[in-house]
Amino acid sequence: MLILSEKSKSMPASPIRKLVPYADKAKERGTKVYHLNIGQPDIESPKAVLDGLKNFNSTIISYTHSEGTLEYRKALANYYTNRGIENLTPENFIATLGGSEALLFIFGIIANPGDEIIIPEPFYANYNGFTCENDVNIVPISSAIENNFALPSIEEFAKKITDKTRAILICNPGNPTGYVYSKEELIQLKDLVLKHDIYLIADEVYAEYLYTEEEFTSILSFPELENNAIVIDSESKRFSLCGARSGSLISRNKQFLNAAMLFAQARLSPVEISQHIATLAHQNVGTYFEDCRAEYLKRRNILVEGLKTIPGVICPNPKGAFYCMIKLPVDNAEKFAVWLLESFSDNNETIMLAPGEGFYSNHELGKQEVRLAYVIKEEDLVRSVELLRIALEQYPGTIK
Repeated sequence: MLILSEKSKSMPASPIRKLVPYADKAKERGTKVYHLNIGQPDIESPKAVLDGLKNFNSTIISYTHSEGTLEYRKALANYYTNRGIENLTPENFIATLGGSEALLFIFGIIANPGDEIIIPEPFYANYNGFTCENDVNIVPISSAIENNFALPSIEEFAKKITDKTRAILICNPGNPTGYVYSKEELIQLKDLVLKHDIYLIADEVYAEYLYTEEEFTSILSFPELENNAIVIDSESKRFSLCGARSGSLISRNKQFLNAAMLFAQARLSPVEISQHIATLAHQNVGTYFEDCRAEYLKRRNILVEGLKTIPGVICPNPKGAFYCMIKLPVDNAEKFAVWLLESFSDNNETIMLAPGEGFYSNHELGKQEVRLAYVIKEEDLVRSVELLRIALEQYPGTIK
C-alpha cells in the first residue's frame, strides 16, 4: 500500500494561497477579484532591473558558486555598509532562493528534531511550514489585536526558554501585523539571548518600509551578537522582485556560515539571472525606496481610515511593512473569505482575504482575523473597503 509521510500530513496549507481555487472560479464566472490576500507589490521593479533582464546576453545560463556570485554578495555588503552596519564582507552572506530558503537552512542548521524556536505571534504564516519541514517546534508568544499587537514583556519570553530552546525568531517590521520593534525592545531580546546563549534570528525583509520617525534597527548593529545574530533578507518586497526568488542569510558566526555552506552546496546554486538583476537593483537604488515608502504610506492611510469607518471592524495602525491584521465581526473569518469568493459580488466585484488563523501556531486563534496587504493602487483600496462594508452587511454570519 502506498503511504505518505507523517510530515506530509502535518504540513499546513498557506492561508495566503489556499483559497486561490475559489478565486479562480470567481474569475471564471466573470467576477473581478481585488487581491488583498498576498503581498505582491504592483509597483514596478527598478528600471535598471528590467533593462538588465532585457540585456542579459549570456549564451549559457550557468551554475554560480553555491554561496552566490561575488558581485551579488559585494552589493549586499555595500547595502548594509550604507545603512551604517559595519564589519560585513561578502563572506558574511550566503545567497538563497528568497528569504524562504534562508529560513529552511537556518532551522536545519541550528535545531535538531524536537528542538524549539520561540516566535511572537501572529507571525508570517510560512514559519509554520518551515518548522514542520525540519521537525522543529514553535513556542509562541501571543500578542493581541486589542493592544495593537504590542510585543509581550521580556519576562514572557524568559518563561518560555527551556533546554530545548535554540532561538528566538522575530519579523521586523512584522508580517502580518506591521509591528516595528523599538531599539529598546531589541536590546532586551539581545540581553536575553546572550544570557541563555541562544540565537536571535531576525527576518528583516521589510526594513525599508517604516512609517514612524524612528530609524530601523537591525540586530546586526549590536556587536555583542557577533555569534548569536542571524538575519534573513530578500529583494522580493524591497524591489518588487517576488518572482526572482533572490535572498540571503547573513551572520558573523563562522561556524554557522560553514554549516550553511554545506546546505547551499547540497542545493547546488542560487539562480544566476536573479542574482544579476538583484545586484543591479542594489547598484541603482536612487530614490526608489523613498518613492515606494511614500506610496505605501498613502495606501496604508487610505485602507486604515476606511476600515475604521466599518462597524465592528478592529484595525490597528501598522507602523511598517505593507500589511494590516484586522478583526472582523463575523462568526469565522475563513468561512467569510470563502463566502466572498463563492457567493458574494457587488457590480461583479469581490475581494480576497487571507484568513488569520494560519498566522498562528494554534489555529484556534485568529478565527475572526484576516490579513490585508495594501499593495494595490489607491482607488482599488477604496473600492475594496466599500466591498468589505457591503459584504459584512449581507453575510449571514455577521455579528451585529
